[in-house]
Amino acid sequence: NAFVQRRTERINMGLFKDKSTFKKFTERVTNVIVGNPNIDEEFYEELEESLVVSDIGIETTEKIMDMLKKRVNAKYLTNPDEIKKALSDVIAEIVDKGERNKLSADYPLVILMIGINGGGKTTSIGKLANYFKERGQSVLLAAADTFRAAAADQLVEWGNRSGVRVIRHDEGTDPAAVIYDAVQSAKANNIDVLICDTAGRLQNKTNLMKELEKMDKIIGREYPDASRETLIVLDSTTGKNAISQAKEFSEIADITGIILTKLDGTARGGISITVTDEYDLPIKFIGVGEGMHDLKEFDPQEFAGGIFDE
Repeated sequence: NAFVQRRTERINMGLFKDKSTFKKFTERVTNVIVGNPNIDEEFYEELEESLVVSDIGIETTEKIMDMLKKRVNAKYLTNPDEIKKALSDVIAEIVDKGERNKLSADYPLVILMIGINGGGKTTSIGKLANYFKERGQSVLLAAADTFRAAAADQLVEWGNRSGVRVIRHDEGTDPAAVIYDAVQSAKANNIDVLICDTAGRLQNKTNLMKELEKMDKIIGREYPDASRETLIVLDSTTGKNAISQAKEFSEIADITGIILTKLDGTARGGISITVTDEYDLPIKFIGVGEGMHDLKEFDPQEFAGGIFDE
């Protein structure tokens, strides 16, 4: 319609060419809300534009706006603080997947970790291993990314930091063989949580799919009593690329949740809202730093409320 066309033209013409274009999602949205004395069509148009340029997809943005307008009208909201609270509540509702935001609490548990190289997968595995260890669970790591140089070495380093053993083979060997040995070791030693690193090569999806299918069959056959999670690690700073990764990996794996990395003050909001909405994927954890303890359980209310923390 004319409104959508006008909005697109304004974005393409460089409405946000000043430095505020690249400010964090929080500042951009807050500026729109505080800078408009009237809650009218112009206000909603500017707010919608601010969401679109913050890596929130068109469909998700339209859902947010529809839900927000209903709350504003139903409660006769007028001041900026009320609008921000209403928007926060809407975002919380969208990203809240209930119990699916939590990892399975049934042990033994096998977690397959997927995601492209460089997205923080190995680091997240190390942090996750420490997370379980601190909660009293025994943990074993499987270095099944056997095609990337030094991948196993990096995993062993993280294992040493958290006091967790790593099952590894030589570089270039069959990843499924690593999974097989890791499963046998986990069963023999009554391990609570087995975390498996996997290859991150989206360039050849057919081969990657075959690898994941083979791993899945081995775990299903050799460890039928184990609970399962398949987590995708996404770098929040990559914006729409992270959304594309979620889409492509969803086509080759049964993803049960997301670990969103690098979610600091420069990359808050945006892609996390879109991914959870468009692909119905719950966020399980967020990475907020490089330290061993910088992996936090995802809390939808805390996340949404934190968007507008000054």
